[in-house]
Amino acid sequence: MQQQLFLFDKGDKNKEIVQQTAEGIAMREKEEKLLNDEDDNEEKIAEQTTIDPFATARQKEDEKIEQLLLMPNIRRGRKSFKDMDEEAILVAVPDDEVLFKKQYYPMRTVAEWFGVTLSQLRKWENEFDILQPKKNARGDRFFRPEDVKNLELIYHLIRRRKFTVAGAKQYLKENKTKLQNTVQLLDALNKFKQFLLELRAISE
Repeated sequence: MQQQLFLFDKGDKNKEIVQQTAEGIAMREKEEKLLNDEDDNEEKIAEQTTIDPFATARQKEDEKIEQLLLMPNIRRGRKSFKDMDEEAILVAVPDDEVLFKKQYYPMRTVAEWFGVTLSQLRKWENEFDILQPKKNARGDRFFRPEDVKNLELIYHLIRRRKFTVAGAKQYLKENKTKLQNTVQLLDALNKFKQFLLELRAISE
């Protein structure tokens, strides 16, 4: 009877040892899994933080473009009337009462008034039917006062408002009277501005 109890006790102890051993193995496996997971996470973080020179360059370029687009002074599209008025001083066409005193003006003189090249004037002449300068036997061009006034409209659309040639042609066809009024207004504002500047210079 005592021997049976001893064997029973011994069996229970073996079971307990086996159970403890299994629990220990399970704990070690769990710890190893956690350690492996931590190593994997560290490797992933290291991969993510690895510097890619091409990606960095692209990111800097994107940031630069974004900053330029967000700048308040950057304007896109056509210019405002204020900007056009500031550029009106570049055109030095005489007043109408002076301009219409002569029937024709040499092409070089007209080019100087508008600050453009002779080839540019020839290009506009070929593109716009409203320009009809007279040519002498040598092929020299002479612009009528009407041509000069039409050149003001063309210059305004292409150089100030940045129209394409096709767009300028269409706008002239549909809005010539309105455009003439706008250019006259800008011319008057520019002359008044020049008067104020001269007056201030005298007072100083």
